[in-house]
Amino acid sequence: MEGRDVTIRETVNATKERYGADALPGLLEGATRIVVAKGKKVLEFKPGKDEHEDIAKVVLGPSGNLRAPSIRMGKTWLVGFNEEAYTAKFD
Repeated sequence: MEGRDVTIRETVNATKERYGADALPGLLEGATRIVVAKGKKVLEFKPGKDEHEDIAKVVLGPSGNLRAPSIRMGKTWLVGFNEEAYTAKFD
């Protein structure tokens, strides 16, 4: 986020605060777009059109918790890290 005009309102330590499958409906409520970086692939989901189970499979890591980093910007979630996806969102 350095070098960008971004205001961070809240930071959560992923090693201390865990968000599992049961927390997803509340976390993703109101989201209109979920962009997930998984390796070199970038997947996009639209809650309401895409199944909750399909979204959960890619946003939850092997531990069963929300993958880090996860960023909510308005009604969009970015889950995982992909340089191109972040650049597109923040530039």
